[in-house]
Amino acid sequence: MPAITAENPLALPRVTVPVGARPRRVLQLVTAPSGFEGEGFPVRRAFAAIDHRYLDPFIMMDQMGEVDYGAGEPKGTPWHPHRGFETVTYIIDGTFIHRDSHGGGGTITDGDTQWMTAGSGLLHIETPPEELVMSGGLFHGLQLWVNLPAKDKMTDPRYQDIRGGSVKLLASSDGGALLRVIAGEMNGHEGPGVTHTPITMIHASVSPGAEVTLPWRPDFNALAYGLAGQGFAGGERQPFGTGQSVVFGDGDALTVRAAGNQDSRSANFEVVLLGGLPIREPVAHYGPFVMNSHAELAQAFDDFKAGRLGKIPADLL
Repeated sequence: MPAITAENPLALPRVTVPVGARPRRVLQLVTAPSGFEGEGFPVRRAFAAIDHRYLDPFIMMDQMGEVDYGAGEPKGTPWHPHRGFETVTYIIDGTFIHRDSHGGGGTITDGDTQWMTAGSGLLHIETPPEELVMSGGLFHGLQLWVNLPAKDKMTDPRYQDIRGGSVKLLASSDGGALLRVIAGEMNGHEGPGVTHTPITMIHASVSPGAEVTLPWRPDFNALAYGLAGQGFAGGERQPFGTGQSVVFGDGDALTVRAAGNQDSRSANFEVVLLGGLPIREPVAHYGPFVMNSHAELAQAFDDFKAGRLGKIPADLL
């Protein structure tokens, strides 16, 4: 798993938890069902079966892969529209190319993140590069959908190309876990992602047998998703692992622990930790549009059919 790492986590800034912080208990554990997205690449639907009140401001998250493609097998998505939310695509292994009708675009690979604010609407496409299609290879990543509040639904589209080297690297208090802060703040350290809706997104690599406790904003929700390996959530040590999501309750701190023995394909317990400030507005979600009402959804479809969400650039036709 070649996401950005550190040779010596002990040399990184350490995360500490205030004395008296209230631990968050586990409310729910769900196992992600498997499916296919785009032109047929495999995904796990990380948040399926989780009530929206625990997810807000998040809409959904797909774990893309992990899949080792043969030559000619890598797949992407066709051109498709979005309106009303932000997509965060984090690539751990492999390469994806993004292009959109608003001029955004770039190649992300091995620890890079693309952050696309669809806002008022655009068309975009995500494809593997031709050389990966020809050779095949490992592909693994995440795509997270973050809702926008009503006041920002029709904001101008924006694209952020976040190189893996720009994420903020931290360590747990004893150095047993490496923390990659992609967005949000942790112990006074800011991740590079610029968000309309306040969130925290961290990819943690927890060494076998190690435990990490992080301070967590009490007004944020809290979720953990197992990318690879096995471990435990909360002080009660609820077992969870690859393809499983944990919903935490209220409190000021959350805890994740790695099992003492990990499987052969993952040296550490790899976990994504997410939290955000709930928007607490009505959600009307259908396909590629996330709005506040059915009337706004109908308008989004009308605008798409009329070509008002953008046009495919001529050089990509």
